[in-house]
Amino acid sequence: MTSTLLRLGTLIVLCVTLISCGTGVTPTASPPPASGQPSAVPVATSAAAAVTSAPATSAPVSDAKVTVRWWHINTIEAEAKVFQDLANDYMAANPNVTIDITVLENEAFKTRLTTAMQSGDPPDLFQSWGGGVLWQFADAKLVRNIAPELNGAWKDSFSTKAALELFGKDGEYYGAPWRWGAVGIFYNKELFAKAGLDPAAPPKTWDEFLSAVKALKAAGITPIALGEKEKWPGHFWWVYLAIRAGGEQAFLAAYDRSGTFNDAPFVEAGTRLKELIDLEPFQDGYLGLGYADQAALMGNGEAAMELMGQWAPPNQASNSTSGEGLGENLSWFPFPALPDGAGNPTDVLGGGDGFAVGINAPDATVDFLRYLTSLDVQKLLVEKKMAIPPVIKGAADQIADPVMQQIVAARDGATYSQLYYDQFLPPAVGEAVNDAVEQLFVGVATPEEVSAQIEDAASSELR
Repeated sequence: MTSTLLRLGTLIVLCVTLISCGTGVTPTASPPPASGQPSAVPVATSAAAAVTSAPATSAPVSDAKVTVRWWHINTIEAEAKVFQDLANDYMAANPNVTIDITVLENEAFKTRLTTAMQSGDPPDLFQSWGGGVLWQFADAKLVRNIAPELNGAWKDSFSTKAALELFGKDGEYYGAPWRWGAVGIFYNKELFAKAGLDPAAPPKTWDEFLSAVKALKAAGITPIALGEKEKWPGHFWWVYLAIRAGGEQAFLAAYDRSGTFNDAPFVEAGTRLKELIDLEPFQDGYLGLGYADQAALMGNGEAAMELMGQWAPPNQASNSTSGEGLGENLSWFPFPALPDGAGNPTDVLGGGDGFAVGINAPDATVDFLRYLTSLDVQKLLVEKKMAIPPVIKGAADQIADPVMQQIVAARDGATYSQLYYDQFLPPAVGEAVNDAVEQLFVGVATPEEVSAQIEDAASSELR
């Protein structure tokens, strides 16, 4: 057990990588969990209004006095206050329960969670994004199986089943998401029209997408904005193509070592991406520019498309010269399908935030998590611009933005949601993905070499 915990400690230090706002990025949204990026999605200070309408649970779990230790990384004052107010409401309805909140900055969270896991005493409720890291905790018996409480009405209340599945495996669940989104292609309707493309009928297949890129280039328009200096934006392209080519089974086979990253779907992902790269669809100097530059290019109407998550529109706006972005000229479509691929066209790449339950957590912890994911609380979090998109059925009804409605529909319609590779995989493998894919963009590695580099890391880290 000790050796397992020490191995997990090393994993946690490197692998609890969280989302951050890059330089120049608006404080109302964030990039995805990429290596070295912090994860709290900040909200504007106007969201600091006290929570007075959130419901509390109907009755205490038991009469025994218990303390729930809750660690989260929402260090922005407004968001931390909303969470504190929710805890206060719960404690008022359950006088026997004390919720002891620890708010930690990214690096401090990683350090303290490492220590807690090594000691075998994790916090009762703590930040998690599910996937491989959480599964490692489960294998080491460091998180609690909440399936007995989750199965039934609570489980049925989640609108995004694919995201929920990342918090469990083999019929067991160790936590739940509370906000979750999807990556897709944002596009400028006006630039599409200028290139002779129908803004109401964006590309559905990869071949149609490549044709659209050619049409945009022919019209003198930069087809795609990309900030590859930070690597994670480029890794989205390769991962999505792997999802389309191989589906869930290809990834799980590579992950559990019944297959490899040298398998055909991953090589095909590189081959398809090279098709795109060879068209030179990105802005000049994209290899040396970051995500904020990518967002600015879109927000200023200087590129027609970008592949990004649900946080993109406010980042486009805040990084644009006008500060307003594209407004009604912005729309969105799912990543194109590969008609001959094994992946379902509805599969999504996505991520968000959730909480896991520690192995020694009292029952009140699970009840409090149920409360945080209740419909009324989710509606409140949408109102406070925190849970965008929310994960509970009915909460998204408050969202009026048509682009976000499209993203929610795509997320909810997915049978398989793939967490970002550089968050799901052990850190050395996630880093290998980002580095190898960047070499494809630079033109110094072939699709086969990209897969081989990733497999080389996976063969030593995934056992």
